[in-house]
Amino acid sequence: MNNYKREIKSFFYSQYFSDGLRISTGILLPSLVMLQLGNFNLGLTLSLGALCICTIDSPGPVSHKRNAMAIGNLGLFMVAVITGFARLNVYTMGLEIVLFSFLFSMFNVYGNRAASVGTSSVLVMIFMMDKEVPPPELLEYSLTILAGGIWYMIFSLIFFGIRPYRAAQQTLGENVADIAKFLRIKADFYRHEVDIDENYRKLVLKQIQVSNHQDAVREMLFKSRLMVKESTGASRILVLTFIDLVDMFEQIMATHYDYSQIRERFEKTGILEEIAEYLHHVASELDNIGYAILANSRPEKTSNLEFRLEQLKLKIDAIGLDDKETSNLVLKKILINLRDLTKSISNLFKYYHSKASDSLLNTNSADVEYSKFVTHQDYAPHIFFDNLAFASATFKHAFRVSLVCLVGYITSKYISFGGHSYWVLLTIIVILKPGFSLSKQRNYQRLIGTIGGGVIGIFILSFIPDKTVQFVLLVVLMIGTYSFLRLNYIVSVIFMTPYVLILFKFLGLGQINIFQERILDTLIGSTIAFIASYLIFPTWEFEQIKETLSSVITANINYLKKIAASIAGKEVTVTDYKLARKDVYVNSANLSATFERMTSEPKSKQRNIKDIHKFVVLNHILSSYTANIATALIRSGPQKPHMDTLKLVKRSIAVLSDTNKKLKGESILPEPPQTGHLKTDSIKPEPEKIPLTADDILMEEQLGFINKISIDIAKVTEYAMR
Repeated sequence: MNNYKREIKSFFYSQYFSDGLRISTGILLPSLVMLQLGNFNLGLTLSLGALCICTIDSPGPVSHKRNAMAIGNLGLFMVAVITGFARLNVYTMGLEIVLFSFLFSMFNVYGNRAASVGTSSVLVMIFMMDKEVPPPELLEYSLTILAGGIWYMIFSLIFFGIRPYRAAQQTLGENVADIAKFLRIKADFYRHEVDIDENYRKLVLKQIQVSNHQDAVREMLFKSRLMVKESTGASRILVLTFIDLVDMFEQIMATHYDYSQIRERFEKTGILEEIAEYLHHVASELDNIGYAILANSRPEKTSNLEFRLEQLKLKIDAIGLDDKETSNLVLKKILINLRDLTKSISNLFKYYHSKASDSLLNTNSADVEYSKFVTHQDYAPHIFFDNLAFASATFKHAFRVSLVCLVGYITSKYISFGGHSYWVLLTIIVILKPGFSLSKQRNYQRLIGTIGGGVIGIFILSFIPDKTVQFVLLVVLMIGTYSFLRLNYIVSVIFMTPYVLILFKFLGLGQINIFQERILDTLIGSTIAFIASYLIFPTWEFEQIKETLSSVITANINYLKKIAASIAGKEVTVTDYKLARKDVYVNSANLSATFERMTSEPKSKQRNIKDIHKFVVLNHILSSYTANIATALIRSGPQKPHMDTLKLVKRSIAVLSDTNKKLKGESILPEPPQTGHLKTDSIKPEPEKIPLTADDILMEEQLGFINKISIDIAKVTEYAMR
């Protein structure tokens, strides 16, 4: 019961609810104020401007929000004026829909923030196309929409200015919760009743969420000079917590064993269940920390992990004593990893219970170090023009959107069930995504949410006649709509539909007629969008899988090169290791996301999907072992050159490099045969072999396994590309 209460509280502390509250207030306030002043129509126009601009108000650095919303307001005004004149003639309106739908969809080449600016402009065009505004009043009306957009921008910036660290704190807390869930999935590998392949599927899915949240936190922390430059305790703790969390996630990722073999050897001892139980306790402590960060409080320990770990150690030691034939070496390795994980948890608690030392965060080098961990979007004009070709997925998507919007507009003119034909276009814009799988998913969510929400709306209007209660419900539903918009789209639509029905009831429009019109317009828009996503320049995941696989292999090669350099005795900084690691994890998450999208496409388009799934699993194992070796090298520092060990790494790099060349269609040149006689003076004596320590032997074993995995990846890649 306590867990459910915490889940509910976590939602109300989360960024999702905070966004819903801010957006709803920003949209609703102008209408309520103007209603009190006796000019409700002016308030509605101001709210329309705020509604369009709020689409840009997504998580990220405040400076990015400010710049994007400023550009969005400029686009808002220009599009409102142009649409006001274009709507006077059906042909000019159709031409505008084609041109603007294409232009603003092309904004996707500049990333999500720019895409949201384009969406904002398309929204005002859709809302304006059925709005009868006399030409003499058009400029004033457009300026009022602009005023609403500017109002929302100022309101949002003030909201963040009051609590500048809160958004980063909320995203960080959510990231901690994601890592806790990832750890629980990892723990299930030690439970014999859990299917290993299915658990890998869950693991890579959760990795996508962890990676997305980590990228969001990086953006907020490292792209904001406020966070990095400020020397306040709050900013320091946030940065230090995140750095430790990323390292902890690497620890969890690096922990990989042959789970089938472990189960076979130790299932009867009961120790594996104990290990799984311990990992769940660690995950609970992480949940506790995540909740405390969300609630802006100090986390308190709820479990004595050190005592539990000591009890686990005694049981592992007992296995080696009781059964001489069963070696407990692998269990001791697991114990070492658990001890490191426990230490990381303790460090996180310390940040919130002791004053962080100034030496922990070097503000002078912050720009140099942290800026390397975030990607910087290039807004050069040539990127836009370079993508004006059918080879570009963005161009095909923009072309598809413009054609489908035109079809939707023509359909709404001939098949209109009321005065809100723009709902057809609105449905198309919301549903149509660059990939088929995303469009299919959004289509389903929109339909189910609209029907379910419509039933709820009719029930409210039929059985709750009190207008005060209806208004309270409208506000609650509005907050719910924007709170779940990023979290769960189907729930967002379920909230949105009754909110729209109640709103139209307050505006004096019939509830049943509006419900029927919304359902029919949604059905029309969904049908058009679904057919178009399948027939008009469709984008299938198998068309881009080569590029995705190549990116993952390139990242792994780069990571292995860092290890090779360190083994060769060269100095590799911790930052270099972490950058290579980040690149591997981000590209692995992208691969997992691509694979998941592929599974929801038609069977005929799921080419070699079993082999791609094998690649995903093998890549996870490869990155785990590589991270394990990298962690050991970071601790021990530069190595004395070991030629045999170095050869193993280079062999793996060579195998992956050849595979990458095949993916890119490059020819692989065979090594030239050694001919002729070698001059005696050219023969160099072999360096004296350095005796290997136990750690060196372990590293050789791990590198040998990495070599086997690299060969397996090469074979699977060859099958996947047939």
